[in-house]
Amino acid sequence: MRIKKHSPIPFHLLFRYFLYLWKTSGDLLQSRWDKFIALFGTNEYTMIVWGTFTYTTLLYWIGASCYTFIDVTGRPRWAVKHRIQETPSYPVPFTLVRKVAKQVLINQIISIPFYMIGYYLMVFRGFDNAKILPSFKRVLSELIFCVLMEEVGFYYSHRVLHLPFFYKRFHKLHHEWKSPIAIAAAYCHPVEHILSNLLPTFLGPFLLGSHIFIAWIWYSCLVFFTLNNHSGFHFPFFPPSERHNFHHLRTDHSFGALGILDHLHGTDAEFKKGETYRRNCWSFRLVPLKQLYPPEPKKH
Repeated sequence: MRIKKHSPIPFHLLFRYFLYLWKTSGDLLQSRWDKFIALFGTNEYTMIVWGTFTYTTLLYWIGASCYTFIDVTGRPRWAVKHRIQETPSYPVPFTLVRKVAKQVLINQIISIPFYMIGYYLMVFRGFDNAKILPSFKRVLSELIFCVLMEEVGFYYSHRVLHLPFFYKRFHKLHHEWKSPIAIAAAYCHPVEHILSNLLPTFLGPFLLGSHIFIAWIWYSCLVFFTLNNHSGFHFPFFPPSERHNFHHLRTDHSFGALGILDHLHGTDAEFKKGETYRRNCWSFRLVPLKQLYPPEPKKH
């Protein structure tokens, strides 16, 4: 993930700004959290298991529905212009969307026992169950740790799933989509969903014994980025999704979420050769990046 030089982001200023917002709105956030606790109770099992399941499921379907409307209708046209791949089978037939939705729902139901086991693991490990919200610096530091654990867990589990034995039996289902759509982010075999989706996500909060508030922020970020990475779009002001789109197109390249381990292991060499690598950046212009960085003419 890169930032184009003509569109710099002063991250140190953003950090100071969000720190200021957190401090000034701290009392408001705490009061809202207190009301939330008073409304839904202080039962840790209910919060961690059913609260997490309900929250992440709603987030997924709300976000996926926005993308799916575009995928099924081909509207609005300005949005379709930002599609990474131009495929003749677009807009997507609703029958395919229905097939994907069915499998995603199955995986989400299967995640309930995972959350139950996760709760008892958290109790065994010990976690922050205080009613006081954590500080901004703690939230940020734990989110960074969760991101790194996600990169490690997802990369290596993903590499394993691409071994012939596991690919044929489990991962091939997810790769039915050479040009992915957002709702298909969790379209996979249940075994893959547990090993490569749920486990890496849970790793960070478990190792740190995170406050449920931090865990929910982390899951929110993850749902957003996962849907975006599978959307097939590269919208202005949105994180780049070219890397994972390239993985679906070429299958045996670019396995990671961030690209850190791909770089270390050299599994992004093919990705770096093409125009998709140049497009894999934050864009703050309304012109589609595939127009700014068209395919290079083939050498004869």
